[in-house]
Amino acid sequence: MLYLLYTYFDINIFQYITVRAGIGFMVSFILTYFLLGRFIFWAKKKNQSQPILSFAPKSHALKNGTPTMGGAVFILSTILTILLTTKLHNIYVWGAIIVLCLFTLIGIKDDILKIRHKKNQAGLSASQKFLSQIVVALIAAGILFVAGFETTFYVPFVKEPIFDMGLFSIIFWVVVIVAASNAVNLTDGLDGLATAPSIIGLFSLSLIAYITGHAVISEYLLMPNIKLSGELFIVGMCLVGSLIAFLWFNSHPAQVFMGDSGSLSIGAFMGYIAIVGKSEILLLLIGFIFVFETVSVILQVGSFKLRKKRIFKMAPIHHHFEQKGWHENKIIVRFWIISFMSNILALISLKIR
Repeated sequence: MLYLLYTYFDINIFQYITVRAGIGFMVSFILTYFLLGRFIFWAKKKNQSQPILSFAPKSHALKNGTPTMGGAVFILSTILTILLTTKLHNIYVWGAIIVLCLFTLIGIKDDILKIRHKKNQAGLSASQKFLSQIVVALIAAGILFVAGFETTFYVPFVKEPIFDMGLFSIIFWVVVIVAASNAVNLTDGLDGLATAPSIIGLFSLSLIAYITGHAVISEYLLMPNIKLSGELFIVGMCLVGSLIAFLWFNSHPAQVFMGDSGSLSIGAFMGYIAIVGKSEILLLLIGFIFVFETVSVILQVGSFKLRKKRIFKMAPIHHHFEQKGWHENKIIVRFWIISFMSNILALISLKIR
């Protein structure tokens, strides 16, 4: 919408992606802060709280009564701001909107079932959730493929594509989106634990999208030039602004949880923007905390099934550190530091080609 002011009224400042990204960041922050405060008041009045897992660490009992589904609020704010600040004839923007909206709807359905039945395990079954994620990821991947998006595969430190994935790219993109969605979902277990690494990771991925969409900078850094992908920098900054406002309320002790409506959509969008920025492999470093948490669950489940022994006291691994006596704040801040450092390394690697 802001771009129309440049198109029809020749207000030159609105042609720049960086300006619209800055406006999007601030508007989404203010909108989320305004709406979330009122949502928390309403949710407490209606007793719309998230049930705590029965096998969670004992300290989590204090979190009973905390409202959930904050993700639905900050995604709504993000979508409204995207519509205000981006070029709406951009296929990548619409792909992002579809991913955010549909993954949020999956999460809302899961959250509502948990609230209604007052039981954390009463949400969507694992198979229902997984199948829904695959269907939505297929839609997003199909849009990219039909739109003629490059199916070449890039790896860090190499300036040329390794090979062309062809039709197989659809399967690969679905795996990236679904895996990223579930990784963030697994990490969302402590106050602010998933929020800050998401903010940091989204900034890195949005910056990469901006670079690949910029002919001069992408050529200088020997990175692929993906025309029109720069608009995703605005989308990413809108979501970052919303998440920072959410963190205001989600920092320990949390006044609201994002729920699956937030974690599933954040992770899916991170996977989507990594695909458009040809950074699927680099996403492993950018989202290191999410990978770390996911691998801990895989190792725990695999070890118990094969050896009947547990590797960690509890998985995901943040619960392991809780059981070892680490204070929740210490775990959260240390994981934030690790996320920040891994993203610095990821950004440094862009120059090494």
